[in-house]
Amino acid sequence: MKIIDVLLNIDRRIIYLLLLIVVTLPLIFPSPQRVRVMPPVEKLFYAVDTIPEEKALIVDFDYAPQTAPELDPMGFAILRHAFKRRIKLLILSLYVQPLGLAQNALDRVLEEFNSVATSNTDSIIYGRDYVFLGWVPPPIIPILGMGESITGVYHVDYYGNPTDSLPLMQQIRNYNDVGLLVSLSGADPPKWWVAYAQSRFGLSVGAGITAVSASEFYPYLQTGQFAGMLVGMTGAAEYEEMVEQALDIKVRRKASESLLSLTFAHLLIIAFIIIGNIGFFAKGRKA
Repeated sequence: MKIIDVLLNIDRRIIYLLLLIVVTLPLIFPSPQRVRVMPPVEKLFYAVDTIPEEKALIVDFDYAPQTAPELDPMGFAILRHAFKRRIKLLILSLYVQPLGLAQNALDRVLEEFNSVATSNTDSIIYGRDYVFLGWVPPPIIPILGMGESITGVYHVDYYGNPTDSLPLMQQIRNYNDVGLLVSLSGADPPKWWVAYAQSRFGLSVGAGITAVSASEFYPYLQTGQFAGMLVGMTGAAEYEEMVEQALDIKVRRKASESLLSLTFAHLLIIAFIIIGNIGFFAKGRKA
């Protein structure tokens, strides 16, 4: 029965080492995983895809660096979707910390599109196709204020330009000119957009959230208060799948590449749980 004692006394350093190996190897040698797209992601994709030509999409980047691995791929995929479909786009944040992450996502996706553009018409132009509004504190001010006037809240954009001088902002005045807002957050901002912007002004709201917070947001999806929802790395990978299949955008899919690490890590943990239980019951039977 020595094997039972071995199973019950595996050095935790071995477990950590194996976990490190199964997590890092798929990241060193990435292989995008195909996923089945679930209804919450499908709903959000079509909510973005069917925004009327005269209306805009607002993307609220409200996540910190610690949740960026889950939420960054969502932001990238939604930006690609908007630029491919030439949807009028406004970017903002309710906090100052995510501004750098939003700028990084914009820079990366803009480079993808403008590097292959052959004319001014094909290019994504600031002020014409998108505007980075930036940050105005506290969060309740922009959420409520934009229902009356977006330029009245954001007098200047993230770069210091007067917003009322930008061609796009002369077309997008308030929530009446917005087809959808997508809030990417690891905390409560999606709830705030529903509570203040949707309930008062009828704004359609979608959400991208971390996996650990999914349980508190699913009621908003079930009641129809969310037009759609992306949950964690899997939700991001599903949206990447739809962007590639429906829009023929073939770029690196970070969420899809990371799924293999998550899968192997979960399988390893399950294996050790099974091993531990086998050892425990076998030793108990012997006793």
